[in-house]
Amino acid sequence: MPRKNDIRILVVDDEPDVLELVVFHLEKQQYRVSVADTGDKALKMARESLPSMLILDLMLPGINGLEICRLLKRDPKTRNIPILMLTARAAEEDRVKGLELGAHDYVTKPFSPRELVLRVKNLLRLSDGSPDGVEFIEAGPFKLDTVRHQATVDGQALNITATEFRLLCLLASRPGEVQPRETLLRDVWGYEPTLDTRT
Repeated sequence: MPRKNDIRILVVDDEPDVLELVVFHLEKQQYRVSVADTGDKALKMARESLPSMLILDLMLPGINGLEICRLLKRDPKTRNIPILMLTARAAEEDRVKGLELGAHDYVTKPFSPRELVLRVKNLLRLSDGSPDGVEFIEAGPFKLDTVRHQATVDGQALNITATEFRLLCLLASRPGEVQPRETLLRDVWGYEPTLDTRT
């Protein structure tokens, strides 16, 4: 994985307080952060600078976040950029739509900055786990589309959550390897290994 200060994150939100909070916590982690407060700016910046990751609000002036996600995922140059949606829209239909369009994660406001940073680290780790440009992971009857976040078994689509998809990707990309509980918590759920969590 690249060093943190080589990782460029584009944060897109029209609320100055949210931008300031997110930028503060990401820069504390030594990420390079740029911001956009409209959909048009975000689309232009994403296409020109090809950031390592995008944190994207849904409700924006101009082009909305769902449309930005759709356009970026259709473009071969930008479709592999991980997208985390950060929005006040908490309805299931909004979350499902965002994930169907290719967002990798979905966080609702108000949010915990600590959790957001962990999710960012998790997405960056997962996106770095495959060689650049790899879109599919295959393991036995499973085929995992890492761009569209879709899974099939023997050609039949699986109806699974984003967390279940991340777990499948991790296990399929490391065949024959036993994964310690700490690895699963960190790489799939985004928890710090030091947390005493039993499930």
